[in-house]
Amino acid sequence: MTLDDLRVFAAVCRAGSLSAVARDLTCSQSAVSQHVKRLERELGLPLVERHPRGVVPTAAGRLLHTAVAGGLGGIDHALRTIAELAHGEGGSVRVTTGAVSIRHFMSGAVVDFRRRYPRASLEFQTEVSSRSCLQALAAGRVDLAWITMGAAVRGIEQRSVVSLPWVLAVAAQDPLAARTRVDVTDLQDARLIGLPANSVARSQLDARLADFGIRPVFDTGVADWDTAILLAELGLGQAVVPALPQWQGPGHPGLRLLPLPGLPPLTAGWAVRDWTTLGPLARTFADTVAAHFTHPPAPPADA
Repeated sequence: MTLDDLRVFAAVCRAGSLSAVARDLTCSQSAVSQHVKRLERELGLPLVERHPRGVVPTAAGRLLHTAVAGGLGGIDHALRTIAELAHGEGGSVRVTTGAVSIRHFMSGAVVDFRRRYPRASLEFQTEVSSRSCLQALAAGRVDLAWITMGAAVRGIEQRSVVSLPWVLAVAAQDPLAARTRVDVTDLQDARLIGLPANSVARSQLDARLADFGIRPVFDTGVADWDTAILLAELGLGQAVVPALPQWQGPGHPGLRLLPLPGLPPLTAGWAVRDWTTLGPLARTFADTVAAHFTHPPAPPADA
């Protein structure tokens, strides 16, 4: 068997379709099938079951796919790092994160990194949740994942970068807008704009509110923090969100962000497969992002 056989087999398992993989690889469906058949001949067992609407791995196929997914990710990572070393500063860094994270956590670092490494490539892959980011990282599709820190994940190293206090976002005309802070107990009967229930941030918020016996109603759902804050600013509800700097200041006169000091802060940061084998460019980018929180750039003189 060859690495190409294993790569194609893993792609077939992910896509559930020989034709879809053939399109992605710009080859014939017969060529894709030959890679799978070569593995089946060598192992002496069928690895996929063919159905009218696609293929599914057999029990043997699932075993092989589990092993291949982790192994190929490590090999691909090593090959990319070696190529990066060979080409100096002309390599690439693959980052996965949520839709709004680049704006809130990386914009300044991206500019600094590009200025220092003009020949390097930055590739951003947007995922819908921290869990999806971790899956992309575990599969070897990216070098770095920016996530909301959660429970430990086997085979993944997490490094906290920033703590974000929780605030209640309300419109300027909201009855609570005149306050300087909000107590957690004020949320007892609140009807809130909330992130998806399966997101790490929402799960942590629910758990922390439950510690106080608070179970608010989330009657409006959104996919990201920016949308939640925007709806609150428009007077369409209240939202418990992290204190994101871009929403503070004179640029949003219709918005109030009221501290919720009773809630432990949310923590965000980096996740990698192994810091010791992370390529030099990827490590530099991760450090550049972290440095912007440790030593943030001075605001403009007229700010």
